[in-house]
Amino acid sequence: MNLKSLIPVGRDRATGVANPFVSLQREVERVFDDFTRGFPSLTSFGHTGSSLMPSIDVTETDKEIEITAELPGLEEKDVQINVADNVLTIRGEKKAEKEEKDKNYRLIERSYGSFERSLELPAGVNADAIKASIAKGVLKVTVPKPAPAQSKKVEVKSAA
Repeated sequence: MNLKSLIPVGRDRATGVANPFVSLQREVERVFDDFTRGFPSLTSFGHTGSSLMPSIDVTETDKEIEITAELPGLEEKDVQINVADNVLTIRGEKKAEKEEKDKNYRLIERSYGSFERSLELPAGVNADAIKASIAKGVLKVTVPKPAPAQSKKVEVKSAA
């Protein structure tokens, strides 16, 4: 039995003609892989390697909704919170610079990143009552819950 007869033969091998598009695609992928090697990925946030999209926890009590976001390295001036049409939006930007000096070399690295997260709030939330604070890279946003909707029975009267 011939060992070559056990190996599956693709369409290209069967015809003896190589597909130029497959070769071109492989070459383009190799070029992009070579080009991007050594660069931080699009999800890196500064030098920490964490994601640009911060982790967010949402907890709810009888009276309020608390949103907690992990924003390491960010300060009050780096974060914006907006509320429009019952949507709370948290935006932030981080700029980091690292410099190392030695007698034989000098290394300066800069990185920038921004993010935006939006959360839909319940109808009837009072935007003026929302409070936010940041401490040690943790943002806390407190949203008071709206009062529950009251139903009212409307009496129907005859028109005549």
